[in-house]
Amino acid sequence: MTKLKTLMAIMMLCLTACAGTEQTRLYDKLGGEAGVDKIVNNLVQNIGRDEQIFHYFAEANVKRFREHLAWHLCDISDGPCTYSGDSMQQIHDGMAITERDFNHLVDLLIDAMYQADVPHPVQNQLLARLAPLRKDIIYR
Repeated sequence: MTKLKTLMAIMMLCLTACAGTEQTRLYDKLGGEAGVDKIVNNLVQNIGRDEQIFHYFAEANVKRFREHLAWHLCDISDGPCTYSGDSMQQIHDGMAITERDFNHLVDLLIDAMYQADVPHPVQNQLLARLAPLRKDIIYR
């Protein structure tokens, strides 16, 4: 009987250890589909009110932009989406986005996340995943 108790204790420890290492997807931390949509809607509104960078979006199809951005954020945050739209480089070629304007858009995204009540550490996780795309966006 002691071997059975020992075996059960080991199994319980293993299960507890496994449960403790389970990580929540960034997508879920952002609030899932509703949270991502809220971030995207806030960002679109922020861009629409912003004199510094609105000109980059003045002729954009807002509905398409909104859908593709939500799709992209869902994918990059390990959500149930696989983004297969144009690459960041394809989208931004010819736009000549400056580093200043890129950084300003990041600030607008941060504001959009604050407006959506995304906690600061979660904002940083999303920004860390988006940061490598910078090279595909500025000075194209």
